[in-house]
Amino acid sequence: MKVLIMAGGYATRLWPITKGKPKPLLPVGNRYIIDYILEKTKELGLEVYVSTNKFFERHFKKWAEENNVELIVEETLSEEEKLGTIGAIRYAISKLGLDDYLIVAGDNLFSFSLDEFLKRYNGKPLIAVYDVGDFELAKRYGVVVLEGDRVVDFQEKPLQPKSTLISTGVYALPKEIIGMVDEYLKDGNRDSPGYFIEWLLRKGVEVYAYKFDDYWYDIGSADSYLEAMKTLLKESQIEEIQISPYSKIIPPVVIKRGAKILGRSIVGPYTYIGENCIIENSDVSDSIVFDNTIIRSSTIWRSIIDEKCEIRNLELKKSLVGGHAKIQRGD
Repeated sequence: MKVLIMAGGYATRLWPITKGKPKPLLPVGNRYIIDYILEKTKELGLEVYVSTNKFFERHFKKWAEENNVELIVEETLSEEEKLGTIGAIRYAISKLGLDDYLIVAGDNLFSFSLDEFLKRYNGKPLIAVYDVGDFELAKRYGVVVLEGDRVVDFQEKPLQPKSTLISTGVYALPKEIIGMVDEYLKDGNRDSPGYFIEWLLRKGVEVYAYKFDDYWYDIGSADSYLEAMKTLLKESQIEEIQISPYSKIIPPVVIKRGAKILGRSIVGPYTYIGENCIIENSDVSDSIVFDNTIIRSSTIWRSIIDEKCEIRNLELKKSLVGGHAKIQRGD
């Protein structure tokens, strides 16, 4: 069995934050999203590969070398050109060969052990499922109906979900099912693996489910990204920074090197401040601020601010600010 982490999406739902950076390499606490997934694969003793695209290859290259992971790079440079998840799986198979595969979406953060997941794998397709507890929320995902641990129905993004149990982007697929991808792609949706599962069920293939509790985050929106930060950021990690004696840090926070916390500022809790940021006479909480951003005389709450921005004299709540933006309110 090989492990394939899918990290080739263009993450349009998080634009402009992800227009120039891949979603799996967004920080959650002092680590990237993909680091949490990679850590879970280490106990498996399997070869791990990451599927991405030409546009994001340079972002992943250093990370892959540091983590001894091989990249599988599809030759696409834009959302319009992308192969889609199933197309990217087919491309990876063409490079790696037929085998059983553990396939994990690279923007998923989940509580369960992949080792425990694979202990339930019996050579038939196995998917990880989670109860979101809300029918309206379930409409966004692949909805699963079970009899025991067997999947008897699967609806991708249904208007009227039959349950609140959803597929989470973790799949164990045997070699013979991987070998059916070409046949599926003649007619099937290239992007969402959920349609492939639907197709398998229609062909009479037995599919099984591994149900888990605790937490699962699909980092597809600012809210889910910030909630993941609140769940996974357990303790503060503060590098070499400058801080005014009149400023206060409320843990847990991550503050990267070169940051300056000046004047009467309050930073935290559940806040990430990137390298060389300047926070002056401002309150920043439940937020993510990327490198080289300046915030002066402002209040920032539950917001994500991209790199090289300048925010002055503002109150920002539940906002998403793209890179290089300059926003201020006049005196």
